[in-house]
Amino acid sequence: MIDPIAVFVLLLGAATPILFAALGELVVERAGVLNLGVEGMMIGGALAGFAAAHATGSPAMGFVAAAIAGAALSTIFAVLTQYLLSNQVATGLALTLFGLGLTAMFGKPYEGIKAPSMMVGPLGLNLMIWLGLIMVPVVWWVLMRTRTGLILRAVGENHDAAHGLGYPVRTVRIGAIAFGGAMAGLGGAYISIATVLQWTEGMTAGAGWIALAIVVFAQWNPWGVLAGAWLFGGVTVLQLRLQAAGVAVPVQLLSMAPYLATIIVLVLISARQKFGRSGLTATPGSLGQPFHALR
Repeated sequence: MIDPIAVFVLLLGAATPILFAALGELVVERAGVLNLGVEGMMIGGALAGFAAAHATGSPAMGFVAAAIAGAALSTIFAVLTQYLLSNQVATGLALTLFGLGLTAMFGKPYEGIKAPSMMVGPLGLNLMIWLGLIMVPVVWWVLMRTRTGLILRAVGENHDAAHGLGYPVRTVRIGAIAFGGAMAGLGGAYISIATVLQWTEGMTAGAGWIALAIVVFAQWNPWGVLAGAWLFGGVTVLQLRLQAAGVAVPVQLLSMAPYLATIIVLVLISARQKFGRSGLTATPGSLGQPFHALR
């Protein structure tokens, strides 16, 4: 008999790395920046977090190191796109390739090593699951109820107008990019420390791309990000349950089920938006556009 509570706990665990990464990317895109390097920052956080946790014996120190590593990688993207005005799409893709290559080179010594055990919190959930859930209302509140969030959204909607009002566009965007990198790093570390429990090359396996898709699915809303992450987590758990039950379905089909579900959701959203029936929140007006300071 299936225990619904156990299944829900598994769902939360599967959703947590996506939730962290997608919340971070949501803030970045709300500031008008499109960073396609989420996968690279996640894998960087996965390795840095695992290495720090192994060296110190503390998963908490691992997550701190992962956040720092993700933010450091995002700073490279920030400098290239905000000061050197490189193309955001190309730079984000390059960041993903850079992160994957860098971790493949430095991760070899950590293969086959087990991660230290994580502390369990209330209701049998580890503390990072709780932190991910808490971050949803926190991000919503900061974006929608604070002056900082108002400025960030103004920069994302029209950076020239925001600059004309005296808001530091580049500073705001760099702060948002660093936050997004730190969140992606936490998501990656959750995979290596709390899910897989070891370091494996390329272990994020497209989670960063799923996070990017969920931001669109969520209509740039933190609560929608939570729903999207839970949808992905639910499909992942269903896939694992079917495999464990020996259902006569090709393993390859079950493995790609979460990604197919995400693609289908995005296609439906795009179709509804095209025919004017979606009521979707408009894309941030300055998303992906380089900012040239007015003289």
